[in-house]
Amino acid sequence: MDRKPKYRSLDSEMKKRFGTKVYKISLDAGCTCPNRDGKCGTGGCIFCADEAYACFDLPIAEQLKAAKAKVAAKIKGEGRYIAYFQSHTNTYGDLNRLERLFTEAIADPEVVVLSIGTRPDCIDDKVIAMLKRLQKIKPVWIELGLQTIHERTAELINRGYRLEVFEKAYACLKAAGIEVIAHVIIGLPGESKEDVTETVRYLAGLKPTLDGIKLQLLHVLKGTALYDMYMKDPKIIHEFELEEYVEFVTGLVKLLPETTVVHRLTGDGPRKLLVTPMWTTDKKRVLNSFQKSL
Repeated sequence: MDRKPKYRSLDSEMKKRFGTKVYKISLDAGCTCPNRDGKCGTGGCIFCADEAYACFDLPIAEQLKAAKAKVAAKIKGEGRYIAYFQSHTNTYGDLNRLERLFTEAIADPEVVVLSIGTRPDCIDDKVIAMLKRLQKIKPVWIELGLQTIHERTAELINRGYRLEVFEKAYACLKAAGIEVIAHVIIGLPGESKEDVTETVRYLAGLKPTLDGIKLQLLHVLKGTALYDMYMKDPKIIHEFELEEYVEFVTGLVKLLPETTVVHRLTGDGPRKLLVTPMWTTDKKRVLNSFQKSL
Protein backbone atom coordinates (compact mmCIF):
# COMPACT_ATOMS: atom_id res chain seq x y z
CA MET A 1 0.00 0.00 0.00
CA ASP A 2 1.33 3.44 -0.99
CA ARG A 3 2.38 5.60 1.90
CA LYS A 4 0.40 8.84 2.10
CA PRO A 5 2.78 11.81 1.64
CA LYS A 6 3.09 14.28 4.49
CA TYR A 7 3.24 17.16 2.05
CA ARG A 8 0.86 18.23 -0.70
CA SER A 9 2.51 17.02 -3.89
CA LEU A 10 1.44 18.07 -7.37
CA ASP A 11 0.75 14.44 -8.30
CA SER A 12 -1.61 13.86 -5.38
CA GLU A 13 -3.31 17.22 -5.93
CA MET A 14 -4.00 16.45 -9.59
CA LYS A 15 -5.43 13.04 -8.76
CA LYS A 16 -7.67 14.72 -6.20
CA ARG A 17 -8.90 17.37 -8.64
CA PHE A 18 -9.22 15.32 -11.80
CA GLY A 19 -9.46 11.74 -10.56
CA THR A 20 -6.43 10.58 -12.53
CA LYS A 21 -2.73 11.17 -13.02
CA VAL A 22 -1.98 14.36 -14.94
CA TYR A 23 1.18 14.86 -16.99
CA LYS A 24 2.88 18.19 -17.59
CA ILE A 25 4.01 18.84 -21.15
CA SER A 26 6.19 21.79 -22.12
CA LEU A 27 5.09 24.00 -25.00
CA ASP A 28 6.93 26.88 -26.63
CA ALA A 29 5.23 30.15 -27.58
CA GLY A 30 8.41 31.53 -29.13
CA CYS A 31 8.69 34.33 -26.57
CA THR A 32 11.75 36.26 -25.57
CA CYS A 33 12.44 38.03 -22.27
CA PRO A 34 12.73 41.71 -21.25
CA ASN A 35 15.92 40.70 -19.49
CA ARG A 36 17.36 39.61 -22.83
CA ASP A 37 16.11 42.12 -25.38
CA GLY A 38 17.30 45.20 -23.51
CA LYS A 39 14.03 46.39 -21.97
CA CYS A 40 15.33 45.82 -18.45
CA GLY A 41 18.59 44.03 -19.18
CA THR A 42 20.58 41.81 -21.52
CA GLY A 43 21.93 38.30 -21.27
CA GLY A 44 19.13 37.07 -19.03
CA CYS A 45 19.58 35.73 -15.50
CA ILE A 46 23.04 34.30 -14.93
CA PHE A 47 21.75 30.71 -14.64
CA CYS A 48 19.61 30.75 -17.79
CA ALA A 49 20.92 28.83 -20.78
CA ASP A 50 19.29 29.98 -24.00
CA GLU A 51 20.13 26.66 -25.66
CA ALA A 52 18.14 24.81 -23.00
CA TYR A 53 14.99 26.67 -24.01
CA ALA A 54 15.23 26.74 -27.77
CA CYS A 55 12.03 27.42 -29.68
CA PHE A 56 10.55 24.30 -31.26
CA ASP A 57 9.35 26.38 -34.22
CA LEU A 58 6.30 24.15 -34.51
CA PRO A 59 2.56 24.96 -34.35
CA ILE A 60 1.00 24.34 -30.94
CA ALA A 61 -1.06 21.42 -32.27
CA GLU A 62 2.10 19.68 -33.47
CA GLN A 63 3.93 20.39 -30.22
CA LEU A 64 1.01 18.87 -28.30
CA LYS A 65 0.92 15.82 -30.55
CA ALA A 66 4.66 15.19 -30.20
CA ALA A 67 4.66 15.67 -26.43
CA LYS A 68 1.63 13.43 -25.90
CA ALA A 69 3.20 10.72 -28.06
CA LYS A 70 6.14 10.55 -25.65
CA VAL A 71 3.81 10.14 -22.68
CA ALA A 72 1.62 7.62 -24.53
CA ALA A 73 4.58 5.26 -24.78
CA LYS A 74 4.58 5.01 -20.99
CA ILE A 75 0.86 4.83 -20.15
CA LYS A 76 -2.25 2.89 -21.09
CA GLY A 77 -5.30 4.70 -22.42
CA GLU A 78 -5.84 8.44 -22.71
CA GLY A 79 -3.76 10.86 -20.72
CA ARG A 80 -4.63 14.16 -19.05
CA TYR A 81 -2.23 17.03 -19.39
CA ILE A 82 -1.06 20.40 -18.08
CA ALA A 83 -0.12 22.59 -21.03
CA TYR A 84 2.97 24.34 -19.66
CA PHE A 85 4.37 27.32 -21.55
CA GLN A 86 7.82 27.25 -20.03
CA SER A 87 10.37 28.91 -22.29
CA HIS A 88 11.29 32.48 -21.40
CA THR A 89 8.54 35.03 -20.56
CA ASN A 90 5.14 33.97 -21.83
CA THR A 91 3.15 37.13 -21.10
CA TYR A 92 5.72 39.30 -22.89
CA GLY A 93 4.91 40.11 -26.50
CA ASP A 94 1.83 40.43 -28.70
CA LEU A 95 -0.99 39.47 -26.34
CA ASN A 96 -3.41 38.77 -29.18
CA ARG A 97 -0.98 36.23 -30.62
CA LEU A 98 -0.29 34.71 -27.21
CA GLU A 99 -3.99 34.41 -26.39
CA ARG A 100 -4.54 32.54 -29.66
CA LEU A 101 -1.75 30.10 -28.78
CA PHE A 102 -3.00 29.58 -25.23
CA THR A 103 -6.57 29.09 -26.45
CA GLU A 104 -5.41 26.53 -29.00
CA ALA A 105 -3.59 24.60 -26.27
CA ILE A 106 -6.55 24.45 -23.89
CA ALA A 107 -8.96 23.59 -26.71
CA ASP A 108 -7.37 20.13 -26.66
CA PRO A 109 -9.85 17.96 -24.74
CA GLU A 110 -7.05 16.11 -22.95
CA VAL A 111 -5.56 19.34 -21.57
CA VAL A 112 -7.04 20.13 -18.14
CA VAL A 113 -4.87 23.07 -17.01
CA LEU A 114 -2.98 25.92 -18.67
CA SER A 115 0.24 26.86 -16.86
CA ILE A 116 2.14 29.97 -17.97
CA GLY A 117 5.67 30.76 -16.90
CA THR A 118 6.45 34.47 -16.74
CA ARG A 119 8.02 37.35 -14.81
CA PRO A 120 6.26 39.58 -12.29
CA ASP A 121 7.23 42.68 -14.28
CA CYS A 122 5.27 41.29 -17.24
CA ILE A 123 1.92 41.23 -15.46
CA ASP A 124 -0.35 44.22 -16.10
CA ASP A 125 -4.06 44.97 -16.52
CA LYS A 126 -4.14 43.73 -20.12
CA VAL A 127 -2.46 40.46 -19.14
CA ILE A 128 -4.86 40.00 -16.23
CA ALA A 129 -7.83 40.55 -18.56
CA MET A 130 -6.47 37.91 -20.96
CA LEU A 131 -5.94 35.43 -18.14
CA LYS A 132 -9.48 35.93 -16.87
CA ARG A 133 -10.85 35.17 -20.34
CA LEU A 134 -8.77 31.99 -20.54
CA GLN A 135 -9.79 31.03 -16.99
CA LYS A 136 -13.41 30.87 -18.16
CA ILE A 137 -12.40 28.00 -20.46
CA LYS A 138 -10.05 26.00 -18.21
CA PRO A 139 -8.04 26.57 -15.02
CA VAL A 140 -5.06 28.89 -15.47
CA TRP A 141 -1.88 28.92 -13.39
CA ILE A 142 0.79 31.59 -13.45
CA GLU A 143 4.33 30.56 -12.53
CA LEU A 144 6.42 33.49 -11.31
CA GLY A 145 10.20 33.31 -11.21
CA LEU A 146 10.95 34.90 -7.86
CA GLN A 147 14.05 32.81 -6.96
CA THR A 148 14.92 34.88 -3.86
CA ILE A 149 13.59 37.72 -1.72
CA HIS A 150 17.08 39.13 -1.13
CA GLU A 151 17.84 42.19 -3.26
CA ARG A 152 21.62 41.68 -3.15
CA THR A 153 21.17 38.24 -4.72
CA ALA A 154 18.62 39.53 -7.22
CA GLU A 155 21.19 42.05 -8.44
CA LEU A 156 23.92 39.42 -8.62
CA ILE A 157 21.82 37.02 -10.69
CA ASN A 158 20.62 39.86 -12.95
CA ARG A 159 16.94 39.24 -12.16
CA GLY A 160 15.94 42.71 -13.29
CA TYR A 161 13.18 43.62 -10.82
CA ARG A 162 12.75 44.32 -7.11
CA LEU A 163 10.66 42.39 -4.59
CA GLU A 164 7.83 44.95 -4.59
CA VAL A 165 7.24 44.14 -8.28
CA PHE A 166 6.58 40.53 -7.32
CA GLU A 167 4.29 41.63 -4.50
CA LYS A 168 2.20 43.82 -6.80
CA ALA A 169 1.88 41.13 -9.47
CA TYR A 170 0.99 38.52 -6.86
CA ALA A 171 -1.76 40.69 -5.38
CA CYS A 172 -3.26 41.41 -8.82
CA LEU A 173 -3.23 37.77 -9.88
CA LYS A 174 -4.80 36.53 -6.67
CA ALA A 175 -7.47 39.26 -6.83
CA ALA A 176 -8.32 37.99 -10.31
CA GLY A 177 -8.71 34.42 -9.05
CA ILE A 178 -5.59 33.10 -10.79
CA GLU A 179 -3.54 30.39 -9.07
CA VAL A 180 0.07 31.44 -8.51
CA ILE A 181 3.14 29.20 -8.28
CA ALA A 182 6.40 30.79 -7.09
CA HIS A 183 9.81 29.54 -8.14
CA VAL A 184 12.65 29.46 -5.62
CA ILE A 185 16.26 28.54 -6.45
CA ILE A 186 18.33 26.92 -3.72
CA GLY A 187 22.08 27.46 -3.76
CA LEU A 188 22.35 30.83 -5.51
CA PRO A 189 25.78 32.47 -5.25
CA GLY A 190 26.31 34.12 -1.89
CA GLU A 191 23.16 32.70 -0.32
CA SER A 192 23.25 30.71 2.91
CA LYS A 193 20.70 28.12 3.98
CA GLU A 194 19.20 30.76 6.26
CA ASP A 195 18.78 33.11 3.29
CA VAL A 196 16.82 30.43 1.45
CA THR A 197 14.79 29.66 4.57
CA GLU A 198 13.88 33.36 4.83
CA THR A 199 12.62 33.30 1.24
CA VAL A 200 10.44 30.24 1.89
CA ARG A 201 9.15 31.71 5.16
CA TYR A 202 8.20 34.87 3.29
CA LEU A 203 6.26 32.88 0.70
CA ALA A 204 4.64 30.75 3.40
CA GLY A 205 3.33 33.93 5.01
CA LEU A 206 1.79 35.48 1.92
CA LYS A 207 -1.85 36.53 2.10
CA PRO A 208 -3.82 35.28 0.25
CA THR A 209 -2.02 31.95 0.65
CA LEU A 210 0.40 30.90 -2.08
CA ASP A 211 -1.12 28.18 -4.26
CA GLY A 212 2.07 26.40 -5.25
CA ILE A 213 5.84 26.44 -5.01
CA LYS A 214 8.73 25.05 -7.02
CA LEU A 215 11.94 24.41 -5.12
CA GLN A 216 14.74 24.23 -7.66
CA LEU A 217 18.36 23.34 -6.89
CA LEU A 218 20.76 25.63 -8.74
CA HIS A 219 22.27 23.97 -11.79
CA VAL A 220 25.43 25.19 -13.45
CA LEU A 221 24.85 24.91 -17.19
CA LYS A 222 27.31 25.45 -20.01
CA GLY A 223 26.71 28.61 -21.98
CA THR A 224 25.58 30.68 -19.00
CA ALA A 225 27.16 33.58 -17.15
CA LEU A 226 27.02 31.39 -14.05
CA TYR A 227 29.15 28.78 -15.83
CA ASP A 228 31.83 31.40 -16.55
CA MET A 229 31.78 32.51 -12.91
CA TYR A 230 31.94 28.92 -11.67
CA MET A 231 34.87 28.00 -13.90
CA LYS A 232 36.83 30.93 -12.49
CA ASP A 233 35.92 30.12 -8.88
CA PRO A 234 33.89 26.98 -8.04
CA LYS A 235 33.56 28.21 -4.46
CA ILE A 236 31.06 30.91 -5.51
CA ILE A 237 28.31 28.35 -4.88
CA HIS A 238 27.64 25.77 -2.20
CA GLU A 239 27.49 22.39 -3.95
CA PHE A 240 24.91 20.34 -2.09
CA GLU A 241 25.29 16.58 -1.78
CA LEU A 242 22.07 14.61 -2.22
CA GLU A 243 21.57 13.67 1.44
CA GLU A 244 22.24 17.23 2.62
CA TYR A 245 19.88 18.67 0.04
CA VAL A 246 17.05 16.26 0.86
CA GLU A 247 17.34 17.01 4.57
CA PHE A 248 17.33 20.77 3.94
CA VAL A 249 14.39 20.76 1.54
CA THR A 250 12.38 18.50 3.83
CA GLY A 251 12.72 21.20 6.47
CA LEU A 252 11.63 23.88 4.01
CA VAL A 253 8.51 21.95 3.04
CA LYS A 254 7.47 21.82 6.70
CA LEU A 255 7.33 25.63 6.73
CA LEU A 256 4.63 25.76 4.06
CA PRO A 257 0.88 26.03 4.68
CA GLU A 258 -0.95 22.74 4.21
CA THR A 259 -2.81 24.16 1.21
CA THR A 260 0.34 25.07 -0.74
CA VAL A 261 1.09 22.48 -3.42
CA VAL A 262 4.74 21.48 -3.88
CA HIS A 263 5.25 21.31 -7.64
CA ARG A 264 8.96 20.52 -7.58
CA LEU A 265 11.60 19.46 -5.08
CA THR A 266 14.77 19.76 -7.15
CA GLY A 267 14.50 19.59 -10.96
CA ASP A 268 17.15 18.45 -13.39
CA GLY A 269 19.18 20.24 -16.04
CA PRO A 270 19.82 19.13 -19.65
CA ARG A 271 22.50 16.43 -19.54
CA LYS A 272 24.46 17.89 -22.43
CA LEU A 273 24.74 21.23 -20.63
CA LEU A 274 24.88 20.24 -16.95
CA VAL A 275 28.18 20.76 -15.14
CA THR A 276 27.04 20.33 -11.54
CA PRO A 277 25.41 18.79 -9.51
CA MET A 278 25.51 15.58 -11.56
CA TRP A 279 23.60 13.51 -8.98
CA THR A 280 20.39 15.24 -10.11
CA THR A 281 20.48 13.19 -13.32
CA ASP A 282 19.71 10.03 -11.31
CA LYS A 283 16.00 10.80 -10.95
CA LYS A 284 15.08 7.46 -9.40
CA ARG A 285 17.64 7.84 -6.64
CA VAL A 286 16.58 11.44 -5.95
CA LEU A 287 12.87 10.60 -5.83
CA ASN A 288 13.46 7.59 -3.58
CA SER A 289 15.49 9.76 -1.21
CA PHE A 290 12.67 12.29 -0.95
CA GLN A 291 10.04 9.60 -0.56
CA LYS A 292 11.88 8.20 2.45
CA SER A 293 12.35 11.67 3.94
CA LEU A 294 8.86 13.05 3.37
